[in-house]
Order: sequence, then structure tokens, then C-alpha cells
Amino acid sequence: MSAPVRVRFAPSPTGPLHIGGARSALFNWLFARRYGGTFIVRMEDTDLERSSRQSEQEILTSLRWLGLDWDEGIEVGGPHAPYRQTERLELYKKYADILLQHGRAYHCFCTEEELAAEREAQLARGVTPAYSGRCRHLTEGQKQAFLAQGRRPVVRFAVPGGRVLTVSDLVRGEVHFESEGIGDFIIVKSDGIPTYNFAVVVDDHEMGITHVIRAEEHLSNTPRQILLYEALGWSCPQFAHVSLILGQDRSKMSKRHGATSIEQYREMGYLPEALVNFLALLGWSPGGEQEVLSLEEIKSMFSLDRVAKNPAVFDMDKLNWLNGHYIRQADLDRLTTLALPYLQRAGYAPASPTAADMRQLKRLMVAVRPYLSCLAEIEQHLPLYFADSVEPADEEARQVLTGEHVPGVLAGLADKLAGREEIDEEEARAILKSLPKELGLPGKKVYLPLRVALTGRTHGPELYQFIPALGPQRVLKRLVMAGGC
Repeated sequence: MSAPVRVRFAPSPTGPLHIGGARSALFNWLFARRYGGTFIVRMEDTDLERSSRQSEQEILTSLRWLGLDWDEGIEVGGPHAPYRQTERLELYKKYADILLQHGRAYHCFCTEEELAAEREAQLARGVTPAYSGRCRHLTEGQKQAFLAQGRRPVVRFAVPGGRVLTVSDLVRGEVHFESEGIGDFIIVKSDGIPTYNFAVVVDDHEMGITHVIRAEEHLSNTPRQILLYEALGWSCPQFAHVSLILGQDRSKMSKRHGATSIEQYREMGYLPEALVNFLALLGWSPGGEQEVLSLEEIKSMFSLDRVAKNPAVFDMDKLNWLNGHYIRQADLDRLTTLALPYLQRAGYAPASPTAADMRQLKRLMVAVRPYLSCLAEIEQHLPLYFADSVEPADEEARQVLTGEHVPGVLAGLADKLAGREEIDEEEARAILKSLPKELGLPGKKVYLPLRVALTGRTHGPELYQFIPALGPQRVLKRLVMAGGC
């Protein structure tokens, strides 16, 4: 990189951080970290009706949860503060005035009704709707007359005709746009609030942004922004437009494809490292077969030349597989703490668990986590572990408990557990290993009845993990209910 990399993530705080925005933030963060650059977070809060500080905070919380930090911006500060657009209005006015003074922009007094009529007439003629420029050459008298009528003008940029604008995109290659199809666009609304295309150009220039990495849907905005850079005498940053994210039915990602916000995935018990791994692979390839990648590994390999032009498909099965992998690899103490709210919500853990409670819950997590793709799924497994008794699931399971040797097997385990408050996996392994020899029975005749008595099923979790998760007292109750003690 010839100049120090400076990239930004600039969401509108009108709701939570969605999947597409999170991927944009991640790609910008990875690019900055890969090349020793600066990552900036700022807020495009000029949608005054929908923007809120609550949404802003939710977005920042989600970024931090994903493990993304920033070097400048909201809550961090920096040399280009403030980092909210509503706190930078004087700056936008300054540059709008420059464009007006040099004839590159003009005041437009057209009403909504007049603009709607113009659009309808253009459509009727089969012409692509675009503002005709009717206010470009108003006389001072005409302007004063409109002002006297109470009209409040907007500021429009005067788009030059006959231009072919080329976007040299780092992902998509050269993309060409004809200026004739753009129309004079609004850069400042009648209330003095800048539009997106104008504010983003001013902010990116003022903050020294070198690379704009964003979603493909912004590609159509880019020729307008290039024209603004030219009119103000500024150099353009390099653009990289990342492909859309589609649902598995190949339509644009929406709520019908599942959760769309990062906070929803957090609430469902997805781990941040799994979501980051998954998001990185939505449109970027590490260049090999490896799919399980830590944030550090992704950072060391990330480059824009491996970002795909084709749309990325949001594969929920793949996310679940990845998250299940990370659940099985996670530190047990951390995993138990993360799972605690789900256990409390289901009524299986106290509001203020003791150290003994947490030890027991850790044993539960050891037994359950091989079956989880997200932590919220733990609730459907809990009845098996917390009921005092279980019924045989089918006739095959019932038959297992009818053998003559079964009461002795159940009593053998009961004797080993009598008087115990807790048991760990190592102790359970030792007990289970000793029982066949002590009872003079083959392993199958010992383990299968125990499995049915304790789980109601002929197949299930490993007994040396299940018994500690159940706890000695509940094991004994189930053995009694099975009729062996």
C-alpha cells in the first residue's frame, strides 16, 4: 500500500446491526488490520426520524461482541471528531456553499407535486425518470418570487452532460456509467440536512479515507460521488463493492430467511467466533479447503483480490455446523456461563447459582454440547437431565429392563453412588469400568440396562458423561423408578 490504509464503517443508527452491515464492518476491519491501517467507526444519523442513540449503542455493542475494535470514531474520539453527521452540519454547509459559488450546484424550488408530475410524464414517454434541471437557470427574480411563496429550496448538484464515468473497482473491475442517466441530484435537503451521497463524500475526504469497502448496492451511488469529488477538487478513494448476501432461495436476504441482526444471533446462543468465521466466508475465500478459521488467521490472510464478484449465499446449515464446532471447542467455564441464562429461563438453574451449582452445570454442558448447534437448543435437552424419572421410549427399551440380571445391575450402580453428592467424569468412568467384572457380566448386559434406566433410550449420550450431569441423587431416583433398587 502506497499510503497508510484508512477505512471506515459508517452505519445509520436506525436499528440493530444486521448481517450485511456486520460483514462490511468485518471486511473493513480485516483490511485495516491486515495492512497496519486505521479503522474508523462513524454514524450517518441524518435520518432524523428513525435514528436513535439506542440503535447507535446496539450497533457498537454488536461490533465489540464480534471482537471488532476501532481506532477512531464514536466513543473513541480522534483527530476528525465529531463522528456523528448531525454534529458536522456546518462542514457540509461550507462545501455546499463552495459548490453553489462555483456554479456546480444550484437551488431548486420544485415542489413534490411538480416533481411527481415530471416523473409521470417521463414514464409516459418511456424515458428513465431523472430531474430535468428546470431550476438550473432561474433568475434572481424568479428565486425571490419562489421564496415569497414560502418555498424552501433544496440544493441540487449540476451533473455535467456527455460524460462516461468509470469506477475502477477493486472487486468488480471497471464499471462504466453515463452521466446522462443520473440527473441533477439533491445534495442538501430543504431543512439543511445533507443527503447520503454528499455527506459521505465530505466525511470520507475530511477523514482521509483511502479505501471504501461496502456492499454492492452502493455501486450505483458511486458515479454521483465521483462527480462530487471532482467538483470539489479532491482525489477519490479506491472503491471495493462486495457482493450481495442472498438467502438459500437466491433472493435477497430478509427476515423470512431467519434472523437478520447480530443481536438475534447472540440471543440464540451463537458464539462470536463462529459468526465472524461464517461472515468472513460470505464472499471471501482463504484460497484453500479450510473453513474453520480464527479471527487472527483470517486477518493474516485477508485481501480484496479474494473477494468474490458473485453473490454470497447465507447457508444456515453451514453456520450451525460452524457454531457447533466452536461450542465443542470452547472453554468449559466460558460455555457454562454463556449457557446459564438459557438454563435459568427454563427454570433449571437458580438466579444466583452457588459454586456447587456451577460445577454441576459444567458437567451438564460436557454431556450436552456434542448435540448443540446453538446454546438456545439446550432447553430441549434439559428434561432428560432434570426429571426424577424417565419412561422407556419404546418396546425395545422396555424389553431391555425385563432381563433377570437387570435388578442386580441397577443395584450395583446404586451401591457405588450411595451417599455421594457429586461425581465427576473420571469417577464415573472408573465405576462403569468396574461393574461388569464385579457382576460377572459382559459389558453390554451392564451398560444397556443402565442406559435405558437412566435415559429411557437404547442410544444416547455417553454414560460416563451422563451420570455426572445427572448427579448421584437423580441417578438413584431413576434406578429406583426402574425397579432395580
